[in-house]
Amino acid sequence: MTGLILRDARVEDAATTSDILVEAGRITAVGPTGARADTAYESIDCAGRVVLPGFVEAHIHPDKALLDGLRAPRGTTLADAIAVTLDLKRDFSHDDVYDRSRRVIESAILSGTTTLRAHPDVDPVEGILGVEVLIELREKYRDFIDIQIVAFPQEGILRAPGTEKLLRAALAAGADVVGGCAYQEESVEDCRRHVDLVLDLAVEHGVPADLHADFADDAGDPRYTMAEYVAEATRQRGLGGRVTLGHMTSLAGRPQPERAVAIGALASSGVNVVPLPATDLHLGGRSDTHAVRRGIAPVRELWEAGVVTATASNNIRNAFTPYGTGDLLDIALLLAQTGHLSGPDDLRRVLRMVTHDAARVVGIAEHYGVRAGAVADLVVLDTTRYDDIVLDRPERAYVIKAGRVVARTTRTRQLVNAPAA
Repeated sequence: MTGLILRDARVEDAATTSDILVEAGRITAVGPTGARADTAYESIDCAGRVVLPGFVEAHIHPDKALLDGLRAPRGTTLADAIAVTLDLKRDFSHDDVYDRSRRVIESAILSGTTTLRAHPDVDPVEGILGVEVLIELREKYRDFIDIQIVAFPQEGILRAPGTEKLLRAALAAGADVVGGCAYQEESVEDCRRHVDLVLDLAVEHGVPADLHADFADDAGDPRYTMAEYVAEATRQRGLGGRVTLGHMTSLAGRPQPERAVAIGALASSGVNVVPLPATDLHLGGRSDTHAVRRGIAPVRELWEAGVVTATASNNIRNAFTPYGTGDLLDIALLLAQTGHLSGPDDLRRVLRMVTHDAARVVGIAEHYGVRAGAVADLVVLDTTRYDDIVLDRPERAYVIKAGRVVARTTRTRQLVNAPAA
């Protein structure tokens, strides 16, 4: 394999530039500019542009993407989005799911994503079709992006008989993570049984768990206040660092002292949290006639408590989220705008939510980063200003997967006959 040198690169927020040497898909050195000249190496002149480790999409549903326009939901709530999507799933075919998922994956690659955790539905309607399609795409695009597959029981487990058997089949077929959606059960007792079943499957199969949880405007329904139960169940099974909760919007609707207890439990048990602002904002606060709630998990409080916190796209252009392109910098900016996060320090933390912190969530941190020994999954951004990345969402000039350029973007903007400076 030909080596690669990225010359004059600004490694993340470094004050000076360096050369990045890549051999056999890994970074072997990060050193002073002009360190090596060798015709056996492909060379990219970064010209002082920022180089980040590739973006990590920690939560996305490719099998349900791009359903906009097929059928409108009957209402505007989470339940309405689930219901219309369930109807649409009855007509899913292999080719249909494959094509929509492929388009999402390619868009993510072009946007600088090098690792993606996909949540295809597993239920008596869709079966494990989404898992099977994502397994095919995982292999087809293995040189472009790493895809983790979550077997996700969107319709619940106890209230959808046969789903536990399908989850086991999905894991046997090659799913990497067991998913959960406890609030879909009929009672708090069944929600707890759901959590226990999912975490027991994680232990049995030696895989992480990634659950949708506490996705409500407030804490009025106890099915949406499962944080403490999940934290304790995680601690009992020794799964710290391997359990992730998506959404968690109802945390923001709990009184501050109660919220602090829940967040402290998540932190002490090593449960990760992934707010999904595009969906959470779109579906949240629908019944509010004034002072409409934002429905975003309290990110700053999660940070301060030490909870590993990422952010992600969730859905792309369907009843859950009628927007999106798979660009994680768009999601990062949206979270900052709606989460009362601003200024260089906050924006640096937000950028980590789609890079280093997201890598911790999906379990790749050991080999991640722009450093010697890391896998050479990199994105060269068309900017020299690290602190402006979230604000400007610059072009992804080069996307590099395991030391090979897999995507390029060139864009020219120029004032014509501009006044002299």
